[in-house]
Amino acid sequence: MTARETLPIPRLSLLLTQVGMLSEQVWRSFWPFFSISMALLAALMLGLQDHVGVETVWVAGSAALFGLLVALIHGARRFRFPTRNEALIRMDETLPGRPIQALMDEQAIGAMDADSVALWRAHQARMAERAAQAAPVKPDLRLADRDPYALRFIALLALVIAVLFGSFWRIGSVTEMTPGAAVAGQGPSWEGWVEPPRYTGLPTLYLADQSAPTLSVPQGSRITLRFYGEVGAHSLTETSTPLGTEAVTDPEQEFVVERSGRMTIDGPSGRDWALEVIADTSPQITVSDVAKSEAGGQMKLPFAAKDDYGVIAGSALIELDLDAIDRRYGLMANPEPREVIEVELPMPITGDRADFTENLIEDFSQHPWAHLPVKITLMARDAADQQGQSEPYTTALPARRFFDPLAAAIVEQRRDLLWSRDNAKRVSQILRAVSYLPEDLFRSDTAYLRLRVTLRRLETFTEYGLKPTQQEEIAASLWKLAVLIEDGTLADALERMRRAQERLTEAMQNGASDEEIAELMQELREATQDYLQQLQRLAEQNGEEGQQGQDGESLQMTQDDLQRMMDRIQDLMEQGRMAEAQQALEEFQQMMENMRVTQGQGQGQQSEGQQAMEGLAETLRDQQGLSDQAFRDLQEQFNPGAQTGENQGNQGRNGGQGRGQSHEGQGGQGQGADQADEGQQGQGSLADRQQALRDELGRQQQNLPGAGTPEGEAARDALGRAGRAMDEAEQALRNDELADAIDNQSEAMDALREGMRSLGEALAQNQQNQPGQGSQEGDMQANNRDPLGRNPGANGSMSTDESLLQGEDVYRRARELLDEIRRRTGESERPEIELEYLKRLLERF
Repeated sequence: MTARETLPIPRLSLLLTQVGMLSEQVWRSFWPFFSISMALLAALMLGLQDHVGVETVWVAGSAALFGLLVALIHGARRFRFPTRNEALIRMDETLPGRPIQALMDEQAIGAMDADSVALWRAHQARMAERAAQAAPVKPDLRLADRDPYALRFIALLALVIAVLFGSFWRIGSVTEMTPGAAVAGQGPSWEGWVEPPRYTGLPTLYLADQSAPTLSVPQGSRITLRFYGEVGAHSLTETSTPLGTEAVTDPEQEFVVERSGRMTIDGPSGRDWALEVIADTSPQITVSDVAKSEAGGQMKLPFAAKDDYGVIAGSALIELDLDAIDRRYGLMANPEPREVIEVELPMPITGDRADFTENLIEDFSQHPWAHLPVKITLMARDAADQQGQSEPYTTALPARRFFDPLAAAIVEQRRDLLWSRDNAKRVSQILRAVSYLPEDLFRSDTAYLRLRVTLRRLETFTEYGLKPTQQEEIAASLWKLAVLIEDGTLADALERMRRAQERLTEAMQNGASDEEIAELMQELREATQDYLQQLQRLAEQNGEEGQQGQDGESLQMTQDDLQRMMDRIQDLMEQGRMAEAQQALEEFQQMMENMRVTQGQGQGQQSEGQQAMEGLAETLRDQQGLSDQAFRDLQEQFNPGAQTGENQGNQGRNGGQGRGQSHEGQGGQGQGADQADEGQQGQGSLADRQQALRDELGRQQQNLPGAGTPEGEAARDALGRAGRAMDEAEQALRNDELADAIDNQSEAMDALREGMRSLGEALAQNQQNQPGQGSQEGDMQANNRDPLGRNPGANGSMSTDESLLQGEDVYRRARELLDEIRRRTGESERPEIELEYLKRLLERF
């Protein structure tokens, strides 16, 4: 046995190396043959031979066969089978020190010296260890030097395309081009496809694979046939179109199935099918529930729609039902012609549109037909442009209701004026009669003066002939006046609370809906809370403990007492017991006027910890206000050109409908009304306010109690994170990056809350460690209560653990928010970035 055969080399590594060298030789020698073969097969599978003449096919085929033969001979001459020695050399080249060659060498010098022989054997032993660890060598399959234009990859790409879009059956058409082989071809001599309409979502059918005698296809499907071979060998007969087709022999056939019938292919491999058309039915849409008015005056109309393949759009047509109107008073005159109201129906953003339910939410409070009988017809359209409509639904057009008698009277006269301009004189006379004794009706001088100005303009316009534009102007002024009287501009908390109670009483007497009752009840809760806060401020300023009642006794009430009373009133109204609810409301009003705010015990000077907690709470409120301001500015970017009242969904600082400031720098309707004197504020002012808030937080951190305790250190760490987030928010505001600023402000608020919780734990721990304090836990809890008697949350946080929203309000509010998001999603004129954000909200919730 020779030295080469006894080498300590893994046999598997040697075998894999030889296989790799063999593949390397095959690829390098025969790549032209493989490339030509792939290109030829791709051309045949794609059916290129069917689009050229027979002569061209013969010339191209001969050239391809000749090229294959030359490539095969060239590859066979270059191919050389790798030997074992070559594999050993290939493996030896990858090992350090060439151990395999060292093992095959023999000692030439010092063969008679024992020490030299021992050294040589030790060297060979080390080389044997290295050779035993030899791994298989990867073959080098790169052909860039032999194929610089990457022709092999082009041929491979053509083959992949042929596999995806071609067919092996088309290769057989070449045999039909040989002499005497017209009948001996293999595979079908025709092909056909059934393509259903795209909106059905059904796949394309290959007719050669359909073995059933009956073929069910959707209406409007397109059938394409292609005949191969001699013209006239195949013919098509079909009865699924109005005109039909009989024995047509054109090589390519195409028609659209419109009705059931038969399709027959005569000739070699002929087939026959009975075509059964699946009719595309028109969509169906119905009103699924009664229309009602939401708390804000918006109409909510539930509807259900379905279609076999899905509804793509819908609309609602609202027309006045003159026959159902009680034609009295201002409605006796013939109405001025007005166009039918048409609004788009909201469609589901996600999910299947084949069967769904949705809510149409629109605000028709300012429309002349508000609260008048109307007919609502819903229409739905599918992808085939078929329309279906519902039966006319008759109802009084839901809109905002006014519970103040004076506001309701003004709105009624506004309706009469919009009904017909012939009512202008009558409306002016009624308004003049209403304003005869203003001190008995008007609570606000502003409302009275506005009515007088509007009345004078109406009388002037009527004297010279009221025009449509003047009619709309007067109607808009009357609407604003009614809203002013209904909502009021009361600054005094007690008067606002009384006002809320009066509106609730009017609502109970006029049979308001549950949503309107819930809205007015929420208004009463908010007004009551404002009143209590005002009483607390007065008590702190005057150094008194409370307000004395008329009988000289003080009435102390906690949040639980007030909550129970208002819950009882709301329960009575929901049960329809309006008389009892009104009596309970009068008792509540009398108790509120005689009550004193519970201040707790020990009204002495606040401790350092309490001052720190109040300072951090104030900082948190200021940060929340800055974040709200930045968010309103970001919304304003979505509607940069919106004017006051133009966009109902605009909650920007200049939108007029939302919270914050109006375009003109006047106070908005919501929380930003007290900031009206600030006018238009730019991004620089927000950044400056953010910087000032950061400086204030730094000052509070210096005087923070609880140093040295784990809770105190945790509070300091959290406030440090809040400061860093405020710095980043300030920088983002200066760079006009409102979205990043809002994220940083949110992080700052979370860190502030965490710091306040940790500080509360530190203060609680400190009080427990002080002697004599354990027995005064009740007093401490009384001192920690807010003006409404609510206890702070766990671990001293400023939030409360008590449920602030009773009954079903939380679910109602969630439904309102979801409906509002869906309504805004259906407004295509909104910016694309806002629509994408709204769609993400719907997908998530």
